[in-house]
Order: sequence, then C-alpha cells, then structure tokens
Amino acid sequence: MSLEITTTAAGEDRLVRVAGEVDVSCADELRSAIDAQIAEGVTGELVVDIADVPYIDSTGIGVLVGAAHRVSEAGATFVVARPQRNVARVLGLLGVQSDLNIREA
Repeated sequence: MSLEITTTAAGEDRLVRVAGEVDVSCADELRSAIDAQIAEGVTGELVVDIADVPYIDSTGIGVLVGAAHRVSEAGATFVVARPQRNVARVLGLLGVQSDLNIREA
C-alpha cells in the first residue's frame, strides 16, 4: 500500500491527511509534507489526521514526535488525530501521547 498525503489550510491551521502504512520506506515523504506545512508558517494548529493509517513503525512515530517539537518551537500546536485502535495502542505503549496531543475526533 502506497502512502497518500493531502494537505489543506484553514486560516492559521493546517491539516495533513495521511493514508497508508507509515514505515521506514516512506517516512521521509511524511516528514517532507509536514515540514512544508511548518515552513508555510503554522501559527494555530497543525493536525495530522491518521485515521487511514493501519500501521506505523518507529521511524514514522519518530517523524511525528520530531514534528511535534518543531511545531511547538514555532509557537503552534501539533495534534495527531483519529488514530486507529492498533496505532493508538502502539503510541500509548511508547508513551508519546502527550507529545502528540492525540485527539480522537
């Protein structure tokens, strides 16, 4: 399954929708998409919607955590939205929920 990423902007907020498995083979693509949104000047929220991500490995999680820190340094808020149950479980096991501001809806 290939990775599909779409981005939209609404005022100060940015939305990155991700569909597909996020692993070492495509993590750079996700990082680039998020970094492009940060470069545009996020001042509100940058939301990464992963409702259509059935699997994410440690490389993908590292991309999200790194992005969360960069967005925070820019004075904005980073949110990971709607993780599937199995992905949410992995994020919980790794203890990164507070870094990622996970939002169920």
